[in-house]
Amino acid sequence: MNQEPHVIGLDFGTDSVRAVLVNAENGKTIASHVHWYERWKVGEYCNSTINQYRQHPLDHLEGIEATICSVMEQSKVSPNDVKGICVDTTGSSPIAVDEVGQPLCFKDGFENNPNAMMVLWKDHSAIKEAEEINLLARTWGGKDFTKYEGGIYSSEWFWAKILHVIRKDEQVRKEAYSWMEHCDLMTYLLIGETDLKSFKRSRCAAGHKAMWHPKWNGLPEDDFLKELHPDFPDLKSRLYEETFTSDQVAGKLSSTWAAKLGLSEDTIIAVGTFDAHAGAVGAEVKENTLVRVMGTSTCDIIVSTPAVIGDKTVKGICGQVDGSVIPGMIGLEAGQSAFGDLLAWFKDVLCWPLDHLLVDNSSFSKEDIGKAKDQMIDKLSEQAAAISIAESMPIAMDWINGRRTPDADQNLKAGIINLNLGTKAPAIFRALVESICFGSKMIVERFEEEGVKINAVVGIGGVAKKSPFIMQTLADVLDRPIQITNAEQAPALGAAMYAATAAGIYENLNQAINAMGNGFEKTYHPQTENVEYYNKQFQKYKALGAFVEGGF
Repeated sequence: MNQEPHVIGLDFGTDSVRAVLVNAENGKTIASHVHWYERWKVGEYCNSTINQYRQHPLDHLEGIEATICSVMEQSKVSPNDVKGICVDTTGSSPIAVDEVGQPLCFKDGFENNPNAMMVLWKDHSAIKEAEEINLLARTWGGKDFTKYEGGIYSSEWFWAKILHVIRKDEQVRKEAYSWMEHCDLMTYLLIGETDLKSFKRSRCAAGHKAMWHPKWNGLPEDDFLKELHPDFPDLKSRLYEETFTSDQVAGKLSSTWAAKLGLSEDTIIAVGTFDAHAGAVGAEVKENTLVRVMGTSTCDIIVSTPAVIGDKTVKGICGQVDGSVIPGMIGLEAGQSAFGDLLAWFKDVLCWPLDHLLVDNSSFSKEDIGKAKDQMIDKLSEQAAAISIAESMPIAMDWINGRRTPDADQNLKAGIINLNLGTKAPAIFRALVESICFGSKMIVERFEEEGVKINAVVGIGGVAKKSPFIMQTLADVLDRPIQITNAEQAPALGAAMYAATAAGIYENLNQAINAMGNGFEKTYHPQTENVEYYNKQFQKYKALGAFVEGGF
């Protein structure tokens, strides 16, 4: 029986949760398993026409059991050798809970109510409420509580989403005792906690999404919150004042979950965090290194010392929080609301005939249609890469799900110009790829304009691992080398590093990163002949963006 210490990183993404069982001494992944959310897969509780994206927590709880039981069965590691677990999730993804912290959708009468479900990060139904928060922050005469969150509050974040839900649903407003971020809820349930007040909430979630900051002793002042909704001061009193970094112990695995998972009740559960921040840790983030977590959307994470940042605030990003990535350093977050999602949208458009015309044609099996759809992005990438670049190429905007950074505005829409009768699908696909890379360049420019130096770029996530065409285009557009991490599941690995630190295997997170880091598999270098061309195209992208933003 293996006697080495092991830890589990539990990574909740948009579509699935994966667990990785990691050797805490060397960072080697011993076993992993992915569980796809069943209710989410069929679109329950969602309505894309009104930007409503909700998830049932049973999808997540079933995923915990399925993934951890699987990795334990695969590995044959002794339960006593699993020393810690850390949860990372998407965010901001809050959910209403009762007095003991149980999700409201578990109560009679709320079982199928979307407003009692988790409000997923990509839910943009609170655009109006975010605008109200921004206006109030600038006009109420007191502190600007958006100051450390880039100066613009987003509809993707905690207070805006809650405000939207409680205005729309009186029953949820009355019955919701408190609200929890996804990463906090999963951690809370794993340790079997019943006291919301003493539970250790995630600093990452609170600082980046809920306007928490030590400068004003926690969450925004009551007078400010009352202007948004009369209930908010009372809600604040049932939330938290102090927050904790993810190298800290939240508690131990409850007896109920220990029995379900086949683990020891001595297993340490670390304070929860967000997936992008854990991903940066798994990618061995260092000062002046930008880690791009590239999947359905992107999160861009960089760390800096307090001595460099000081009291300076970076405008138009998704927050700067002491300890949100590495304790003792300021974590800065930016990102794009759609990255892989933009390409997935185009794939869905092209697949419409497959779904609606060929499905009843007996000469085509469902398997044939499925294979064609699975090959779509790879074939488009191959053909797009073969196109000779020219200034007559289409130019596209990447705002199909609004703009996260710089300067959040979820009202914005995408667009494309310079089409003609000779424009084929691969050329449009290439324009879309270039648009998401140009959006990335906007983020890099904003950081550098604000004095945050970027010496290196690291790519992680599904897009980074699977699409050489996109990554080469990104290197050319940014005019910087881009390293790709070896880790197949960098956020889960980062969560495992937090778990190893919380469990006392390492004295601090940096020690865990040094011991457990997986290194890098390859580097994309900018191609000189493409850099000048993309600099010109980037100016056209910015001009199109100004037109769309100003005119629509």
